[in-house]
Amino acid sequence: MSLTDAGVAESLAPGARGLDQLRAMLGRGGKGGIGQTMGFTMVEAEDGMVAFEGEPGEQHYNPIGTVHGGYAATLLDSACGCAVHSKLASGQGYTTLELKVAYHKAITGKTGKMRAEGTVKTIGRRAAFAEATLTDADGKLYASATSTLLVFER
Repeated sequence: MSLTDAGVAESLAPGARGLDQLRAMLGRGGKGGIGQTMGFTMVEAEDGMVAFEGEPGEQHYNPIGTVHGGYAATLLDSACGCAVHSKLASGQGYTTLELKVAYHKAITGKTGKMRAEGTVKTIGRRAAFAEATLTDADGKLYASATSTLLVFER
C-alpha cells in the first residue's frame, strides 16, 4: 500500500467520508504508517470514536528503563485525530494544533496490551476538540489527552 498526500485512509477509500475511510483501513488490518512503525493497530471506528491497541515492549524504552512517553503520546494523538477523522465529510482533512498529555502511571514491557480510545467532544467548520484515554487490559488508566485540531478543505 502506498501513502498519498491525503494519507492511508484516503488511499483505501478515495472520495469517501472519513468514517468510511477508517472502516476501509480496518478492513485491511487497521495499520497505518505510524502504527506499523510503533506496533499498534486501529481496532474500532465509529462515528466520533476510534480505538487503537498495541503492546509496548523494550523497543519503546527510554534510557531509564520505562516506555518512552512518546509511545503514549503517539497513541493518544492517533486516537484523538482519527476520532475527528471519523466525523469528516468527503474532501475534508485535519491536523493537530495542540495535544496536551497527562501521564498517570509508568508503562513498561510488562504492562501488556494497551488501548487508546479517542472521542470527539465538539467539531465545527474549522476546529475540533477531542479527548483520549490510554488504559491497560484491566481498564487501569496510564495516560490521557486533550487535543485541538484544525479542520480544513483539501
